[in-house]
Amino acid sequence: MNNQMIQAIHERAEEINRSFLTLAPATSIGEEERFECSALNRSDVEIVHSKVHGDVTASRSYEETTEVEYFLLLERLIQRAGDFYVEERELLRRATFTKDELQSDVRLVKNLKGADGQRERRNDWSEVRENQDSSGYNRREAVRYAERWWNDYNPDFPQFEDNCTNYISQCLHAGGAPMTGQGSRDKGWWYSGRSWSFSWATAHSLRWYLSGAKTGLRGEEREHAEQLMPGDVICYDFNGDGRFDHNTIVVAKDRANEPLVNAQTVNSRMRHWAYTDSPAYTEDIVYKFFHIVVD
Repeated sequence: MNNQMIQAIHERAEEINRSFLTLAPATSIGEEERFECSALNRSDVEIVHSKVHGDVTASRSYEETTEVEYFLLLERLIQRAGDFYVEERELLRRATFTKDELQSDVRLVKNLKGADGQRERRNDWSEVRENQDSSGYNRREAVRYAERWWNDYNPDFPQFEDNCTNYISQCLHAGGAPMTGQGSRDKGWWYSGRSWSFSWATAHSLRWYLSGAKTGLRGEEREHAEQLMPGDVICYDFNGDGRFDHNTIVVAKDRANEPLVNAQTVNSRMRHWAYTDSPAYTEDIVYKFFHIVVD
């Protein structure tokens, strides 16, 4: 790729960033960005400041066409209900050029990094921990893990294209949640070597495991998001069809006592729990709020 392509990608990144900052989407940005701007316009959120960083991850050419994959890290200072917090979001995109002219630029839902790990490893999650809550669950360590790995991938675990539940399971385990049912993929909650239970890596299975487990890792359902604490889990059925699609972990609360969450697949940090700005959001969405307990 040449300097002209790099400049086009830089301009595209700034255009996306300006759209989020002003909530006035440019006509040339993608459907997902227009949806998010519209959702933020309808909310009580004010984006006080926004900046974007980016890097090219892959480039390939054939005949007169070049495809460039790159990621953007959006950092937004958000005001909601009188409170300020910094939300971060990683987006993977693909720009397609023909004869050095940009033809398309689309968002991808795909992992950004391989399982070999591109950042310093810190595998302290297996140690005995202090500061557990009364149930034996160490919320601080679960949140610490969530913050360390929200936009990276621990090489000690497998990766999936939809990595949200695998990430949440690692966070829960970092908090001291014991594995159960090893050896049977449709029972318990466990990871061992290169095998794992459905509940470890599948959103719908983890939702039902949390509500059905009687010992070990359990989820006590709460009626409202405000009743959750850092280290708790929210499950999302975006279409309201009874099958849950996504999971997040609470890492903080805002001044209005609403959860801020971390998640993977679309890597997000300190995101408002309701996901109303997600392209997957529908008015039929169903949430399950789980207060995590470990016996």
